[in-house]
Amino acid sequence: MIYIRRVGPLVLHKRQRDKKKLRFVFMVAALLISISLVLRLLQKNPELTLSNLVERSVGGAASLQLKTDNHKDDGPKGKCGLPKPCPGNDYTFKIYSGATNIIGPQICFEGEMIIEKDRRGNRRGINIAVINEITGEHVNTGSFNMWNGKVEELIEFLKSIEDGSLVLIATFDDPATKLNDEARTLIAELGSSYISQLKFRDNWLFVGGKKTITQVTFEQHIKNDRDTNKYESWPEMIEMDGCIPRID
Repeated sequence: MIYIRRVGPLVLHKRQRDKKKLRFVFMVAALLISISLVLRLLQKNPELTLSNLVERSVGGAASLQLKTDNHKDDGPKGKCGLPKPCPGNDYTFKIYSGATNIIGPQICFEGEMIIEKDRRGNRRGINIAVINEITGEHVNTGSFNMWNGKVEELIEFLKSIEDGSLVLIATFDDPATKLNDEARTLIAELGSSYISQLKFRDNWLFVGGKKTITQVTFEQHIKNDRDTNKYESWPEMIEMDGCIPRID
């Protein structure tokens, strides 16, 4: 005798739910793997941006070939990932603040990554690169923990900067808790107009100089505000680039 087993609606619904759960798990796993790969690519190539990756991923090889053909006459690219070279013999820079307390800041000058991005929480606080205005030579670099470090070390470094030096600064995590009036005054003398307002976990970028001939100043900042922060306790990462006149 042949028995026919009938599967009730409850069993069918359970199997359907199991399939949906597995599909969801696979989708989440694929998403996490994709995010991990993107972060690794961005870490290995600091001049690569998320928009670049998106453009490269859409449309496949044919789209990439078309994009190359359409832009083959755009001319040379600038240093540090700028879309165009700086005019004449001017210096090129690009700076990134840190993101949350994980992704460190970056300072690029004339195509050289002076302060490299890392994901180990290093370089928290205020990060400074000093450049000789005349030669473009990288003179000195300093990183100062403003959460539980010593502000005296920052003050000593700022006082050691020689006249005729360009100064590039990028913050990471907390740049302000240990700052005192003396440190803020020394940075203001480099050309900063925001340093007096800098507070806990603000993001801040600055380019100025100590008694330089060009007397150029670049500055950007985002306040730490839980109502507007991109990452809950931290504002979004900021970037700044530009050209500094070279003294012949």
